[in-house]
Amino acid sequence: MNHYDLQGRVAVVTGGAQGIGLAVARRMVASGATVALWDRDEVLAQGAARDLGPAARAYGLDVTDGEGVIAAAARTRADLGPIAILVTSAGIAGSNAKVVDTDPAEWDRILDVNLTGTFHCCRAVLPQMVETGYGRVVTIASIAGKEGNPSAGAYSASKGGVIALTKSLGKEHAAQDIAVNCVTPATAKTRILDTLTPQFIDYMLSRIPRARFLELEEAASLVTWLCTAENSFTTGAVFDLSGGRATY
Repeated sequence: MNHYDLQGRVAVVTGGAQGIGLAVARRMVASGATVALWDRDEVLAQGAARDLGPAARAYGLDVTDGEGVIAAAARTRADLGPIAILVTSAGIAGSNAKVVDTDPAEWDRILDVNLTGTFHCCRAVLPQMVETGYGRVVTIASIAGKEGNPSAGAYSASKGGVIALTKSLGKEHAAQDIAVNCVTPATAKTRILDTLTPQFIDYMLSRIPRARFLELEEAASLVTWLCTAENSFTTGAVFDLSGGRATY
């Protein structure tokens, strides 16, 4: 395993209690970072923080609560120091339905968590990076945000929005030592699959040329490198993790 240098950096990982977020947090702790796990499930996050050791701390919050996110950013800074890294991994898949059959409340719920939640986190944390003159942000989108998945219109739209938001932020902060990039994973075996039908899971697997799901450690490696000082030029970019499904 390659060693990435995050010594002395304070990182926030949303949705950090499980899945890709937890894998990223684990790799960052191993790389020398102090990691704040922001997760709606505070009990689960506390357990994850205990497993990660003294370099991790759990914070219970809902990323859809803009004021709560601002408060969490201030609290994290007071507890750990200025935030230098943000990884927005919190997200939901929602239910499978064609767009014409989608309940507007379900549409709002998915967009609120995946897209607006990412906005709240970036809006709360980026001012600390501007103040210190350094920062790395990685948003977790999805291959669905590039290609669109049938019976997942709300999810696809939310992740497409995350991609566009990342590009805007990358341009807004390009003159500073603040890199804002996005990764677009194919399906990984996480709890998000529990909300999807077996037929839809089979469809997603059939679309991956590597003929397997993404390993969490593979995602964690790329995300962690994007959060290092070595990633000093690329910003506003989208890094593919789709196993060959998308080559753009």
